[in-house]
Amino acid sequence: MAQELKDTLQLPKTDFPMRAGLAQREPGRVAHWDKINLYSRIQQNRAQSGRVFVLHDGPPFTNGDVHIGTALNKVLKDTVNRYKSMRGFRTPYVPGWDCHGLPIEQKVSREVQEKKLTLTTAELRERCDAFSESWIQKQTAQFKRLGVLGDWEQGYKTKDPAFEADIIRTFAAFIEQDLIYRSKKPVYWSIPFETALAEAEIEYKDHVSPSIWVRFRVAESEYARIQTVFACTLPAAKNCSILIWTTTPWTIPANLAIALHPEVKYVLVDLGEECVIVAETLLSSVLKTFEAERNKQSSKVAGAIEATQGTPTPGPRLPAIQILGSAKGATLEHLVTRHPFIDRASPVVLADYVTTESGTGCVHTAPGHGAEDYQTGLKYKLEIYCPVGDDGRYLDDGRIPADLVGLTALETVEDLAAKRTSPANVGVLKKLKATHTLFAQQKVTHSYPHCWRSKTPIIFRAVDQWFVSLDKHGHRTVALREIEQIAAHHGWVPAWGEARIRGAVESRPDWCISRQRSWGVPIPAFYDADKRAYLDAGVARAIADKFAQLGSNFWYDASPADILAGVSLPSNWPAPSTLTTGRDTLDVWIDSGSTHAAVLKHRRGGTQWPADLYLEGSDQHRGWFQSSLWTSVIAFGAAPYRAVLTHGFIVDQERKKISKSSTYEKPQTSDAYVADYGADVIRLWITSQDFRDDIPISKEILSHVGETYRLFRNTIRYQLSNLFDFEPSRDAVPVEQMDTLDRWALHQTAALIRDCTTAYDAYEFHRVYQLCNQFCSVTLSATYHDILKDRLYTHATNSPLRRSSQTALHAIFNALVRLLAPVLTFTCDEAWAYATAKVEYTEDSIHLQDWPVAPAAWTDASTETDVAALLRVRAQVTAAIEPERAAGKLGKSLDAAVTLTTAPEDPTGRVLEKHRDFLPELFIVSHVTLGSATGLPAGLSAGAMAKVEASAEASDKTAKAGAALHVTVRPCSELSFVRCPRCWRWVPGLEASSHGEVCPRCAEALKF
Repeated sequence: MAQELKDTLQLPKTDFPMRAGLAQREPGRVAHWDKINLYSRIQQNRAQSGRVFVLHDGPPFTNGDVHIGTALNKVLKDTVNRYKSMRGFRTPYVPGWDCHGLPIEQKVSREVQEKKLTLTTAELRERCDAFSESWIQKQTAQFKRLGVLGDWEQGYKTKDPAFEADIIRTFAAFIEQDLIYRSKKPVYWSIPFETALAEAEIEYKDHVSPSIWVRFRVAESEYARIQTVFACTLPAAKNCSILIWTTTPWTIPANLAIALHPEVKYVLVDLGEECVIVAETLLSSVLKTFEAERNKQSSKVAGAIEATQGTPTPGPRLPAIQILGSAKGATLEHLVTRHPFIDRASPVVLADYVTTESGTGCVHTAPGHGAEDYQTGLKYKLEIYCPVGDDGRYLDDGRIPADLVGLTALETVEDLAAKRTSPANVGVLKKLKATHTLFAQQKVTHSYPHCWRSKTPIIFRAVDQWFVSLDKHGHRTVALREIEQIAAHHGWVPAWGEARIRGAVESRPDWCISRQRSWGVPIPAFYDADKRAYLDAGVARAIADKFAQLGSNFWYDASPADILAGVSLPSNWPAPSTLTTGRDTLDVWIDSGSTHAAVLKHRRGGTQWPADLYLEGSDQHRGWFQSSLWTSVIAFGAAPYRAVLTHGFIVDQERKKISKSSTYEKPQTSDAYVADYGADVIRLWITSQDFRDDIPISKEILSHVGETYRLFRNTIRYQLSNLFDFEPSRDAVPVEQMDTLDRWALHQTAALIRDCTTAYDAYEFHRVYQLCNQFCSVTLSATYHDILKDRLYTHATNSPLRRSSQTALHAIFNALVRLLAPVLTFTCDEAWAYATAKVEYTEDSIHLQDWPVAPAAWTDASTETDVAALLRVRAQVTAAIEPERAAGKLGKSLDAAVTLTTAPEDPTGRVLEKHRDFLPELFIVSHVTLGSATGLPAGLSAGAMAKVEASAEASDKTAKAGAALHVTVRPCSELSFVRCPRCWRWVPGLEASSHGEVCPRCAEALKF
């Protein structure tokens, strides 16, 4: 009989699996999306909308598997696009790849070296091309596995001939405006890779450097001037030196001057054995250094004496220090000093950048090894001297001492780990000691630029390079204006992004755009026999046309005459047969910075210029955001984007960055995480975090997110399983006829739709996660779904209450699955297929649907107020039942009969009376009696009631209405009630039915 009664219940039915099996089942949905060409169908679905949202893809490097940080970026972009599409926008998304540059050339060159092959430049480039292409195919599959939709067939590659041609055409716009110039100028230089670096290719790290104070002795012919300027008499037989301070001893051989600040006061100080000139405000720190150095030397002497004679001697007493005079730096201009160990003069020059924050106020100046030094060198017509070769070693140029030639300034990774300085530094220190010009030596830890690939310190080195003038024609002013206009429309997300890119644009020096690499877009420059360079915009455009047809390898395979065949040359150019082609390639930031021109300007894949959004990591204010801004401002006079959204970096639990080169637990690829957790859990983790800050990841965090995923899945499954016999066109109940609880649930859903939409619009996906989590766990699972079970399972099939709740469940499912679809792309599409077609796959994907909009009738403030009050009472009732269950007096809550007593003036009493018939279902009890405050219900002693009251009142101290509510609980068996074997409710009596005796409600249900 029990089994027969169970068969009469409307128990949940669905084929939507309880266990997700994401890692195993998601690939099938990727294949299904490919089969139905989902991306194209989404675009076609919105083709007539008249609204377009273009998120332009920043290209990742094609040199390895997709890193979890890259997965973060692509998933955020996909989430934005899916949301915008459901909101009615056409969302063309053309993914791209950055194919040129050092990372690829480095890997390919290593393979070539291991195989001991000898290749031409063109052959090396062909291998780089193939290497890049292989990773494009792998990365495409990995991005698609993450659920990322895009126009993969029309994805752009910076190595494609047509794309390379567009890069050259963008560069031609620079040439045409006379912004390109060639100069021997200090640039960031990577010694391991023997190439210049862009600003975005360096990273600052703490570095231990030798900190040295060096004597530059004043020429004896200048002593008379010294005495005049300082109004003093120089002590006889004492050397006079200007004291400089530096943390790069290896640059001393390139010293050509000493810079003083014209307005700073300098003092001539007698130290006893010598006289030195330093800034007055730094004298005390110099004297401390002097004293420390003397003590160090005296300790060494004392130790040596003790070792040989056995008797220690006291250290020498420091002589009295005397300031002989003072003078402003301007009075010392052109004063001649001598280089410490090379036979040449080092004159005093003046510079406003000299500070008195540290050192001596006298700046060692090497025009070939520093940006400010270079400017000073130009001002004073000094040679831009750089005696260091591409490999970082001193050149044998006839001026470098023989014992320094060949020493390298490179500090290897092993040197850094052992805190060893470079051989060049060691050699220079030996020379200074040998010439008694080393005043003092210490070690200092300071922030210093490193090559982001080799992880070694860079050097500043003057070489002939191509530059873009950024101030000419007011381009910097235009760029800053565009930044401000974007900010005026709240386009920098987060808002601090404006300050970051403004600072980068304001401070950026002229852009060094040439690289000494093979794998890149060649700079279309030609040289005559005298190394004179020839560069012309018209010629560059003609070469671009040839690149579009033949590829850029044509530059390396063909002769200059062949390259220039049919090209109209300027009148001042020599004959093509007398020219040679340059071997420099363009900075890859020109490549990626030109993508807006090559993709958006050509409306590739249905895109348009400018983009509505650029979305990348926060380091790209110095990188892609800035390079794109410069190329666009120069070529088109405006920014290539309307808004810029930045995310933080993936970090571990200790907030340490997890990068490709970090030592974090391997592997860090998206495939590894997806294999363990499934793409939807990874997507949910990404959106659960406030990605504007750094994003932590760990097994614990992913486990917690996995629990939230199961909550969402179980919520959706509950709804699907209780809609198995619901046909909206046949069974739906109008909102105005729906039950109070169902109208309340729709009111909550309307609020969820509103709040989630606001969060999505603000790119606050973590708020969507929080809102949906709260809605599913509290509003639905703990409340609405819990209460509904009785009516859904035990009422007659077409019971008005049951159909009312099914109508609400259907509406809530349709809203919830759409709200989560941009995030849980696989799961929501799976659920939608089961809901609409009762199968796992359907062509009518969730991603083709519109965004949910709550009808006005769903918002019902009066019902919300009533149910909120009832739920507060429900919490008190639940708290009163629990002690009785713990004491063994009750089993399930349905075993309880509850009496509620309120004061006459309490509004809660009126709400309870209004919804009297609903209360047993709301509380999931069998019987509820409402009592008045003036008389206690019969059958329960005042003492017993007080005990229950105390428990109930303590459970809800925050209740507002209903604070004076009294709750009493007793077993239904004490009321002589009997339990219905079908619904398990306790009732006064049973009645006969086709399935035996049941409660009157079940007897009625069994008639249908």
